[in-house]
Amino acid sequence: MNKSVAVIGLGKYGKSLAENLYLMGADVLAVDRDENVITEFAGKCTSLVRANVENEEEVAALGLKDMDIVVSSTGTNLAAAIMTVAVAREEGVPLIVAKSSSEIMSSILNKIGVNKIIDPEGEGGKRSARILLSSSLKDYFEIDDNLHMAALDAKEEWVGKTLAELQLRRKYKMNVIATRQKGEKWHFIAPDKPISKDDLLLIALEKGSRGEDRL
Repeated sequence: MNKSVAVIGLGKYGKSLAENLYLMGADVLAVDRDENVITEFAGKCTSLVRANVENEEEVAALGLKDMDIVVSSTGTNLAAAIMTVAVAREEGVPLIVAKSSSEIMSSILNKIGVNKIIDPEGEGGKRSARILLSSSLKDYFEIDDNLHMAALDAKEEWVGKTLAELQLRRKYKMNVIATRQKGEKWHFIAPDKPISKDDLLLIALEKGSRGEDRL
């Protein structure tokens, strides 16, 4: 979880995302233009900066080139989102994520090079944080207080092995429910069929189990 993440914009979603990333072990830079918001958020991330992210010089001064992930969570402020994404792209940030409030905004952000669009209505900060910090996790959601579902790429150490060999349920309280490859439909996997490197796995796991460390 030693990733460096910049969260630009500390609205309700941005605060939740930044705080959860920090609690999960990420190095979090949180940015907002409101001094009161910055003051209230102290202690909930690694570092805080007050900046007007519509201003190119102020965005450039944030040092985004040192970040693994940059998240624009400025909501309906399209100008701020465009500036953040543009500077992050120019500085070679590997993963650029942006919150969008409309299909038109999503279309514009996709055209200027954002890697992932966040749907604030469909995702919570905790869920987004877990997905962003994982190299293999594609989706994650809670069924209830103790059971979670996740979709993830096959781990390198799982490839070529069968579920019977891996014993994921016994070792990690992780149950593989289904699998699919790109362009195909989900289907159940036989316990004696080797896992392919191109497999996407749908799993269920208990909260707090060792399986959470495998995501």
